[in-house]
Order: sequence, then C-alpha cells, then structure tokens
Amino acid sequence: MRRRIALALGGAAVLTASLTSAALAPVALASPGLITAMQRDLGLTAARAETRLAQEMTASRVLPAAQQAAGAAFGGAWFDPARGKLVVGVTDPAAASAVRRAGAEPATAAISAAKLDAAKAEIDLSAQSRPAPAAVSGWRADPRSGSVVVAVRPGAHGPDIDDFLARARKAGPVTVVTAPKAEPFAAGTVGGDPYYINGNTRCSIGFSVHGGFVSAGHCGGNGSPVVGWDGSAMGNFAGSSFPGNDYAFIRIGNGWWTAPVVLGWGTVSDALVRGSWVAPVGTSVCRSGSTTHWHCGTVLGHNETVNYSQGAVHQMTRTNVCAEPGDSGGSFITGDQAQGVTSGGWGNCGSGGETWFQPVNEILQTYGLSLVTA
Repeated sequence: MRRRIALALGGAAVLTASLTSAALAPVALASPGLITAMQRDLGLTAARAETRLAQEMTASRVLPAAQQAAGAAFGGAWFDPARGKLVVGVTDPAAASAVRRAGAEPATAAISAAKLDAAKAEIDLSAQSRPAPAAVSGWRADPRSGSVVVAVRPGAHGPDIDDFLARARKAGPVTVVTAPKAEPFAAGTVGGDPYYINGNTRCSIGFSVHGGFVSAGHCGGNGSPVVGWDGSAMGNFAGSSFPGNDYAFIRIGNGWWTAPVVLGWGTVSDALVRGSWVAPVGTSVCRSGSTTHWHCGTVLGHNETVNYSQGAVHQMTRTNVCAEPGDSGGSFITGDQAQGVTSGGWGNCGSGGETWFQPVNEILQTYGLSLVTA
C-alpha cells in the first residue's frame, strides 16, 4: 500500500518542482496529463486546452464578484468557450455594466436565478410527498432557457407523468426534454483508486480529507467496513447519506494515510489538488474512477435533481463525462480544483453518456471536513 502511494507522490513531487520555476499563471497548475485528456475528450489542441484552462480558472474566480454585481437581477452564469469568458444573465439591463466591470459578459435573462431556484425547490418539495414517476429522469434549473428542465425517458407517457408535469408547471416555467434514466455507478464483486465495502461492492475514492476520504453515499451505510485495493482494512463509513444526497465520509486508520492526489492511472499524470473553487457551467471537468480511469468533458448544469430508482438526489452537477459501474465516488476535478464525487448517470465510455456528481464543498460542510491539499 505505502509503496504504491509513495510512487504517486513521487510523480507529484516532480510536478511541484517544475511549478516552482514556472510563471504563476493558472495554466501552470495543470498537469501534462490533464492537457492530454482534454485533447482526447474535448477535441482540443494542446495550446487550446491550456488557454481554456486558464480562462476557466479566471471564470471561477470572477463568478462571486459578478454575481454580487448583478444583485437581484442575477439570472445565472455559465462559461462560454467560444468567448473564453464567464457569461452572467441579468434580468435588468441596468446591471449589465456592473457585471462587465466585474470581469464577466452580461446576457439578457428572462427570469432571475432566485426565482428559478425557488421553482425547482418547490418541485423538489412536491416530489418528497408525491415521488416523481420512475420514467422522470430528473429536473434542473436552467438559466439559459429560463426554465426548469424536466427530463423524461424517451417514449414514456402516461397520466402519472402528466400529473407530475402539471405540478411542476404550477411552480414555474417548465421545458420537457427526453433523456435516459440515470443510475448509480456502484459495482458488485468486480473493480480515483478502488475500495471495497462489506467485501462485495467496489467504489472509488473521491478526495482525501483530514481523517479519511469522501465518496458516494450509495456505496455504503454508516459503520460499513472498508478495505483498500490491496485487501487491507482501511476503516469505516463515519457518515453516509443516500438518497436525498449521495455523499459519504470514510474515516481511515490501520496505517493508511492521505495524499492530495487524483490518480491518472498511467493514462495521464496524477493530478494535485489545491482547492475546491466551483467550476461554472460550460467549464471543462475530468473524472478519475477505478473502472474507466480518466475521462474529461464539460459541466452542463448545477443544482439538479436526479430521480434514481432508489429515490431522488438533490443539488447534483451534471456533466457529459462518461462513467461506468465501479466509478461511483470517484473524483471530479477541474485543473487543480476538486469539484465533487461521482454519483451516477447513463451510458458508458464506449458510446458516451452523462454523469452527475455531488459537489465536494457540500460534503465538506456537512461533515465539518477539510481537503488535504498540495
């Protein structure tokens, strides 16, 4: 166990040394493997991948000030790769100049983010007392369309779906789209780094935190014992929530220790973790998991509700990164910033699909944890 982790840190040390002499530009923080993965999965040249990473890091840091500048007129935000800038929707044209001074590009929004989030929250509340039909894949507040987007399985119809949509429309503007049903990416007795729960389920480590690591809640319940990739005891689930949420904290011991590293699986260089700035919609994001290893894509939406067969999970982030069973709990990272832990989705890494993650900052806040950072 220690020899494997030491090798990972050895690679990280080489990267750290190279960064010491590099200019302190955002792109300098990206591992070479991350650039390679973005070239493969996003169809970018190396130069364009480096430029985009720098632009995305700027957008992440501009977002808080731009949102504050928009005030009550804030209509959501997203990263526009074509412009290389953060775009902020505003319901009042008078707020546009303040948003522009904050470093973002203003765009007209039909409804404020606050009203749109309230509409989605009302649908969430309604679904707690009257669960959504199984054919409803999930729903999300979408600032670019100015509506709550409800995803329904292709070809599905019936009075239960009609009733759910009628309730949703009472909450606010609704757009209906078709999408496959998402399911958690846990695996049975088969393969960030793998770990095993109760001897018969494999999931993936999300991020190291002081005292252990975070992962997906559907992987195990409170008190469940955990063993590592080498079969040695790691610790136990100290906290777990699923459905409703999909996150967990695993407290470790038995000689295991933590490192601020996301594995590249030999496909790319291991990535260092330096923080957890939230990546705006439109930003590139990469995922590491024990089944399909390292893949990249784009953040498609925040604060979405996914209606799994086990129940709805809220405040998820949707991406077009592929994943498969066993990748559950694994790391989502943008540049060197932790984003969240893999929950579930649809499709696979042969034909593509979509994957949702539970944001890491919510997990840290819930359990009073802090990331182990480089």
